[in-house]
Amino acid sequence: MKRTAKKDGDEPGFDARLERLENLVQELETGGLGLEPAISKYQEGIGELKDCHQLLAGYRKRVEELAQDAEGILRPFEGDPDFAAGGDSTAAGQE
Repeated sequence: MKRTAKKDGDEPGFDARLERLENLVQELETGGLGLEPAISKYQEGIGELKDCHQLLAGYRKRVEELAQDAEGILRPFEGDPDFAAGGDSTAAGQE
């Protein structure tokens, strides 16, 4: 059985949707379509554009969450002797 790189079933990813949108725009710009096929392609393009915006919003949220997680991990814990501001000499010299 052949394995595909798609996730969530048969839903195309952002890159595939963007490529389809670009193809639709090119078809519309070249002309030669009748009114009904042009409207159908335009409607399909609007759907692809909405899907791209939704995917980007989801990716943005994931990146923001990952950045917040990284900030929490990268912050030194309270009392870290390696990060004490100006307290290195006093902490090592006193007991």
